[in-house]
Amino acid sequence: MTKLKLGPLVEDKPVKITVELPGSLHRNLTAYADALAHETGQLAPDPVRLIVPMLERFIATDRAFAKARRTARPPTAEVLRPSPSRG
Repeated sequence: MTKLKLGPLVEDKPVKITVELPGSLHRNLTAYADALAHETGQLAPDPVRLIVPMLERFIATDRAFAKARRTARPPTAEVLRPSPSRG
């Protein structure tokens, strides 16, 4: 079997969001969880737990996104300074 892009899942403090997935994507996540369990020798994780590491992996390997983040200008002091009150 080909080596999967995801490895064991890491625990981290969660931020709760709600998202709706197409049924076909959920079935693919379930199949991926089964493949990951087979590859790692662990029990299959809840398919929902795959979403975060998949998104992290996607973002970490997106070269265009990395370049955009490197070239993004930091906020100027003008933006950070509160405007004077007029009264």
